[in-house]
Amino acid sequence: MKTLTSLCAFAVLVSGACRKSEDAAGKKPAEGSAAGSAGAAPAKAASVEIAISCGSLGDEFDVCKEGAEAWATKTGNKVKVVTSPTSSSEKLAVAQQLLGAGASDIDVFSVDVVWPGILGSFFLDLKQYSKGVESEHFPSLVANGTVDGKLVAMPWYVDAGLLYYRKDLLDKHKEAVPTTWAQLTATAKKVQDAERKAGNKEMQGFVFQAKAYEGLTCNALEWIASSGGGTVVEPDGKISIDNPKAVKAIELAASWFGEITPTGALNFEEEESRTVFQSGNAVFMRNWPYAWAAAQDAKSPIKDKVGVAALPRGEGDDTHPAATLGGWDLSVSKFSTHPAEAADLVLYLASAAEQKRRAIRLGFHPTIPSLYSDKDILAANPFFANLADTFKSAVPRPSTVTAGKYNQVSAALWNAVHAALAKQKPAKDALGELATGLDRIKGPKW
Repeated sequence: MKTLTSLCAFAVLVSGACRKSEDAAGKKPAEGSAAGSAGAAPAKAASVEIAISCGSLGDEFDVCKEGAEAWATKTGNKVKVVTSPTSSSEKLAVAQQLLGAGASDIDVFSVDVVWPGILGSFFLDLKQYSKGVESEHFPSLVANGTVDGKLVAMPWYVDAGLLYYRKDLLDKHKEAVPTTWAQLTATAKKVQDAERKAGNKEMQGFVFQAKAYEGLTCNALEWIASSGGGTVVEPDGKISIDNPKAVKAIELAASWFGEITPTGALNFEEEESRTVFQSGNAVFMRNWPYAWAAAQDAKSPIKDKVGVAALPRGEGDDTHPAATLGGWDLSVSKFSTHPAEAADLVLYLASAAEQKRRAIRLGFHPTIPSLYSDKDILAANPFFANLADTFKSAVPRPSTVTAGKYNQVSAALWNAVHAALAKQKPAKDALGELATGLDRIKGPKW
């Protein structure tokens, strides 16, 4: 993971300087002022500038910028759209540095669904501005963004891991879409080797996110949960990772490297995986829904050659597909000097109209149930309807039960699994040591 040497290293990218909020200078934030009082409308007398940190995967930054600028045009305000690291782990580190220092450089943060418990104390309660509009969203996502009764994160889009595959190559080699990890392993190897023999020496069987970061936590959870190996830390707080089914799942994943997965994938995040797949050099890819729109772009070498399916499961009748629940929310910093305007931007970007635009434009899954029957969205994303069960039954990461310790838990998991994938230690040893480490992190209680 990259480390920022100072807060200013990132803040310079935002505004050219580090500016402290009034709170950091010894004064209270604007939440209780006239501008930040409950129900206050955005100022009309003068234009203000709101800085929002957007994601950077694929065209996500551009689409976020389009929405933010549309809000600025509508309200007469200004926006500064700030890019962020592609790694969610690095993005969290940046947010923690800025918020921990009381910096007001960013008004609106895009927040991973596992962060409300970690960062919630730094965000405003959006209920004072929302007028109940949160009831339109999936209740589980609203609950996820609520900390101590405060809505600190408004649902923006929901994710779950998906299996992308080359329809043309499976048809060419007379192979079906795999439903188990063992089938994927065999099919990927067969098609990869045949395509290499036919001239494409760059062809890979399966690419995914194997770098030691949050993305590997998501992949590992899918392998383990889909094989009957539990969810690392169970809802009751029990540490379950050290078990034979979990070990077998990681052993299988480790066997892919050098066979159907390039060793370079040990440094792959989402975009590196997508680049290989979209260039036409992979049979299968695990990624989030955003990759669909990129694959279907007019300039994409694999346009109309891609299929999307639920991720495979392990062997045995008691196993089932398990896609890690993902997605992003929007939050307003309590250090914002324009909290009402910042909240208004959040409500605009999370609205049904904007979520529909993003779904059609880039395939982002809405957090508003009614949009899943929208004919325009289904026309642009036909696989939405076929994978409804995937999103309804997605497996959450153990962030609720581990609360503020989740980031430590996830880091311990991705480092242990990465060591096994890189063959630095056997999976059994790696998971045994992980269980011991998690017990230390837990202490008397989560």
